[in-house]
Amino acid sequence: MLSRVADSLYWMSRYLERAEHTTRLLDVNLNLMLDESSTSSEHRWLRVLKALGSPAELEWEGDPYALTRMLTFDSTHKASIVNCIVAARENSRHVREQISTEQWQRLNSLYLDVTRPGIEAEIGGQSTEFLQSVMEAVHQFQGVTDSTMSHGEGWQFIQVGRFIERASATALLLEAYHEDLWTHPERIPEGSEYLEWMGLLRSATAFEAYCKVYTADLTPDRILEFLLLDKQFPHSLRFAIDSMQCALEAIQRESGKLRAEPLHRLGGRLQAMLSYTSIDDVMGQDVIAVLRNIQTQCRAIHTTIYELYVDYSIQTALAG
Repeated sequence: MLSRVADSLYWMSRYLERAEHTTRLLDVNLNLMLDESSTSSEHRWLRVLKALGSPAELEWEGDPYALTRMLTFDSTHKASIVNCIVAARENSRHVREQISTEQWQRLNSLYLDVTRPGIEAEIGGQSTEFLQSVMEAVHQFQGVTDSTMSHGEGWQFIQVGRFIERASATALLLEAYHEDLWTHPERIPEGSEYLEWMGLLRSATAFEAYCKVYTADLTPDRILEFLLLDKQFPHSLRFAIDSMQCALEAIQRESGKLRAEPLHRLGGRLQAMLSYTSIDDVMGQDVIAVLRNIQTQCRAIHTTIYELYVDYSIQTALAG
């Protein structure tokens, strides 16, 4: 596969995953505002910014609705929801011949919807309805992708982009909640804290799935175990890394890259760490260090993907 095609499919997928994650965080926290005081609201929105990587160009100024508008529509913020959708659509346009007509129509329709003139004024105070429509559109695109695109090398690059972005975002989300949930495990929780725990699970679309495994007994250690180590839930870190590694191995087989061993080793090391550890092992360590190590390894995998499949020299390509 041409490097430009692999690059565009990879980033198309990453940008859509990023948009969906930001959309969900905003939607969950806007709904939680109905039950909390202004003090806890400020703490919550600062935590949202931390979960999004503490973007330098954004500051909390006391207005959650203004922050939501910036994270949704601000064209000067490269990770805003609309900018991510625009970037995803631009990448898909570069590889129009590689994706299905249904994929293009679904993504182009979403792009036209979020960029139409007057959309911000039109929404007004109905932010949650708009955010939910964006989430649904991204889910529809993912479903259309899986059902209409041949599951060859291009589809695998889409999977790699989706799951490396998801793993990084989930690790950041858990880090943002660390001080509130896992710093003092012996402390008896207050009633409002259960709402925050529900918020964390809903931010990873995990509340219902968690309850089916553990019932509605919310505890910090079980929440961490589920979002970090569950092998069957699509938004857990372990599931994301397993899926990413599976896609990378499929790409290696199809491309015949003989020099892919460093990438295989990086992904395998992270996969093994999550597969062969227990929640007690994690809680016995510095949880923040564990989460940041996962983020560092994801960045290293991204860099190696680029060196191997995108930004490689002619000599490297000839060497296999």
